[in-house]
Amino acid sequence: MKLFKLSILLTVSLLTFSACSGVKPQVDEKTAIDNTLPIITLTNNGIISDMTSIAFEWNAIVDPRVEKIYIYRTSPEAENKKEMQYYDTIKGRFKTHYVDDSVKPNTIYSYSFRVATDDSQGRLSKVYKVNTKPVLQSVSWIHSITGLPRSAKIIWRPHSNQRVQKYIIERKTLEETEWKELDTINDRLNAEYLDGGLKDNYVYMYRIRVKTYDGIVSTPSQLVKVVTKPLPKSVTDIKVTQNLPKAIQIDWEATTQEDFDRYYVYRSENINGNYELIAKLHNNTFSDKIDADGVRYFYRVSVVDKDGLESENEKHSVMGMTLPKPTAPSVLKAELSGSSIVLNWSNNDPRVKSYIVVKETKTGWLDTKRDEFRDISTTNFQDTAITADTTYTYSVYSLDENKILSKASEPVVIVTPESTQRVEAPKAKEVKEEVVNKPVEVKSNDKVIVPTEDLNMNEL
Repeated sequence: MKLFKLSILLTVSLLTFSACSGVKPQVDEKTAIDNTLPIITLTNNGIISDMTSIAFEWNAIVDPRVEKIYIYRTSPEAENKKEMQYYDTIKGRFKTHYVDDSVKPNTIYSYSFRVATDDSQGRLSKVYKVNTKPVLQSVSWIHSITGLPRSAKIIWRPHSNQRVQKYIIERKTLEETEWKELDTINDRLNAEYLDGGLKDNYVYMYRIRVKTYDGIVSTPSQLVKVVTKPLPKSVTDIKVTQNLPKAIQIDWEATTQEDFDRYYVYRSENINGNYELIAKLHNNTFSDKIDADGVRYFYRVSVVDKDGLESENEKHSVMGMTLPKPTAPSVLKAELSGSSIVLNWSNNDPRVKSYIVVKETKTGWLDTKRDEFRDISTTNFQDTAITADTTYTYSVYSLDENKILSKASEPVVIVTPESTQRVEAPKAKEVKEEVVNKPVEVKSNDKVIVPTEDLNMNEL
């Protein structure tokens, strides 16, 4: 009778849990369900997921009857995705953590838990759905060197994640639909790949994936195109200005390319330097605004067609320049004249419309006073505001009609004397000359010596 009742209870339990979201109630169908056993509940932060692992944490189990914990899981690869399948067993009741490292990135998995004794098992916990993290991104920057004969060069920025072990180079042509693995580059700090033996006048596309030490392959990088020769016809007739204030005008002959899309304008400080893309245009003229005088830039213009193929431009560089500063004046004369200082200079540039004189007065060991005299239309200047025993420094600037200021002339320094009035030194007194007619007699040992022209000094 007791066996009959136990069979009925087991059947009812099986039917009840089988009807619940398709979850299989136990590992062994002969194991009875004990509703008095605890149900596993996760902690507040009881799930942590990564790309290739999922960790669980549940509240401690205090019921001494519990001998083990069953783990159930379903995944997209399971035959019956809606039905929870037995997955693993944890022996003992004291463990409160479990890590599943057999998962794939960016995939949704469902988990459920139940406790068990030697002859019975508890009810299944609620179902926890966990989405693993997506795979890491590929390199953040990739660039191709185009126009090489039968070859292509790919460079990229090394990946910042130190888990990266190698780079996977993939390539395909416009006619191909599938990407093909071309090569692998070991070492995370490698950043260059050369591909050779390519067809002439052919388009190749490249992209990069990274692979970690634990075997995770990233998403593909941005694709780059390489076009072997020939490309769309190059722009050759490029004209640039060298006399516009604060600007350089670039003009070129319009292209006859049938599938023309736009022009690219590049600029560099050196003819063989790195050229920066500064404009994408549909018309064949461009004004480069530059807030500097006499600045030189080198320009290249290329044609881009509707497929994104760009013509060669390395062989056609032109130099433009903003209007330079006027030539500085040359000071011809700087002198102290009476109680004023007079400057004269030469005009070295026909563009000059006026001049500026800058006066610096030294007022102490470290202090200097600065004065400016503007709108001078002549080539001379007289400064009457001077004082004695003072050092003055003068510089002259040219100014053209565009208000462009030249560099300073060579500075001239004038030091005024202690007084601007001339003071004559006193005359010396006259000294009268006396003529001695009589020789001077000198007595020595009662001998009289008379100075003569033949005086012998030994006799003294």
